[in-house]
Amino acid sequence: MQDGSRTTRPTTRPTTWLACAAIAAVLAVGCGAPTEDDGPDAAHSTPPSPSQTPVEQESGTSPAPEPTPDPDEPLSWGPTVGELDEARKLVADWSAERLAGQVIVGRYAGTDPAVAGELVRELHLAGVCVTGDNVADTDQVAATTQAVSDAVAADGRTFPALIGVDQEGGLVSHLRGVATEFPPFADAGVAIAADPRGGARVVTRAARATAMELRMLGFTWVFAPVADVTIGPADPTIGSRSPSQDPALAAEATAAAVRGYDDAGVVSTTKHFPGHGSATADSHEVMPRLDVPLAQLRSRDLRPFEAAVAARAPAIMVSHLDVAALAPGAPASLTEEIYGFLRHDLGFEGVTITDSLGMGAVMGRQKPAVTAFNAGADLLLMPADTHNTHAVVAAAIESGEISRERAEDAAARVIALQLWQQRRADEEPVPADAVSQAQAAAAALAAY
Repeated sequence: MQDGSRTTRPTTRPTTWLACAAIAAVLAVGCGAPTEDDGPDAAHSTPPSPSQTPVEQESGTSPAPEPTPDPDEPLSWGPTVGELDEARKLVADWSAERLAGQVIVGRYAGTDPAVAGELVRELHLAGVCVTGDNVADTDQVAATTQAVSDAVAADGRTFPALIGVDQEGGLVSHLRGVATEFPPFADAGVAIAADPRGGARVVTRAARATAMELRMLGFTWVFAPVADVTIGPADPTIGSRSPSQDPALAAEATAAAVRGYDDAGVVSTTKHFPGHGSATADSHEVMPRLDVPLAQLRSRDLRPFEAAVAARAPAIMVSHLDVAALAPGAPASLTEEIYGFLRHDLGFEGVTITDSLGMGAVMGRQKPAVTAFNAGADLLLMPADTHNTHAVVAAAIESGEISRERAEDAAARVIALQLWQQRRADEEPVPADAVSQAQAAAAALAAY
């Protein structure tokens, strides 16, 4: 999300946007279970299949069965095949209420840890986003993340809670006074421009150090890095949150940050697809229109997101922009064409999450959460009214307005990512000197 307090790659690309839209609904729900091949006796009882080769038709044998996937094989976005299978089994018999909760990141008011914990327990939420308005001091933040983690465990879930925060560095740092102050992400682009190899290493270390400090406080997600390519002063929303006005530098910085977060076992969220840095209005207030040709999107705005996917980004946040070249007239976060483009054209297979659903660009729309979910979102971030949105999504699953398959697929993706986070955290303990490492990493990045 933009500030929170306010509220393997395909080998071909679709030739038309109509084609992209037509298949988006199918691929947005992920890969179904493979169909088993006919047994070896099938060829003797049925005519040869037209798909069989001449040799197979002559011999009467069936094609060799597909090899069983290795459960330890990592997927392109982090979790293993086995972790995704485990997640699918977990949700297979869940109620609509539990499925609805697992695809919502809740909003809550105030600084009482019990409020956040009770919200998660009552609605079976995946977790919450902690904003600056929910922060008092270090002990209170740690108590909040513990309360949310305890609520998920008490709900019978054996994977971690999704506890996220906008901790980008610079202006958008919601743990100000609690966690180490990092310079704005624009400094990442400056560092890489000055020293391409050394600068990238500094950016990765900064992201890793941030993530370790977040884990020390109980967080499992960070809503960063910002992959938007800013256009400079005409950009009223992103500004120094962007790594650069140069798409190549922005791409390098984004990928370097993703690697650092991954290495530390925190789920990163590359944002705001397909790029908010060119917008000249603020989606907290209105729906900005991104009126540039597709060729320009490809050459500028999309390049950091392509780099993030190549770096195995686990999650990507979709903006509320009106993207004229892909899905004119509606917020990107609510349109099949945008999610389809992200899946098919960029080859992204991980978790898709909306920008905050409490922002002005989508607030006035009918059932934006259901629309976003059916369009291809796996996670619904910070709806204006968490209780109401949970009820609406659960009712939509019960009625079939949201298919059971779509709901299970999204919930399983989210859970698989949490299983990955748990495994990586176990493999990479938080160092005793996490704070001093973060301070040194912040100083090294600012030195450029």
